[in-house]
Amino acid sequence: MPKTQVVGVGEFAVSNDPDTVIKTFALGSCVAVIFLHKPTRTVGLIHVALPDSSINPDIVKDRPGYFADTGIPVILKKMALCTMPGKSLSQGMVVKIAGGANVLDTNNTFNVGKRNVLSLKKILWSLGMGPVAEDVGGSFSRTVTVPVGTGKIVLSSPTKGEWEL
Repeated sequence: MPKTQVVGVGEFAVSNDPDTVIKTFALGSCVAVIFLHKPTRTVGLIHVALPDSSINPDIVKDRPGYFADTGIPVILKKMALCTMPGKSLSQGMVVKIAGGANVLDTNNTFNVGKRNVLSLKKILWSLGMGPVAEDVGGSFSRTVTVPVGTGKIVLSSPTKGEWEL
């Protein structure tokens, strides 16, 4: 029976247990970044809410994953501990992103989803880990499910059904 690790807003999970499923629900403007380290079959998933921690640094203490600029370094550090301590993660790492929709801001006043996606891509590219696949934007929320044993990323939405990323 698979164990499910639910990742809330601003949280992250890392596992190399093939019997674990990592899941995050209802990504609207938030973005899930999924890291698949193929050589060690390790999966990491972070649920990012906002692009830049400078707007509220107090949140970082409890939930560093809430922001793109603080969350990516934290999850990569955790993944390094699970995979190959002291070695580079870039060899064999696959990165995919999902979310960044515009579900509440119908006038595009804040563009939080788009800003999240751009911020995350900028950070990932600076680390040499640009996403190889993405399902972002639109006006619908997404749920992301990743069984660690297969590394298959399944997206779902009440209005769109289920599909693979």
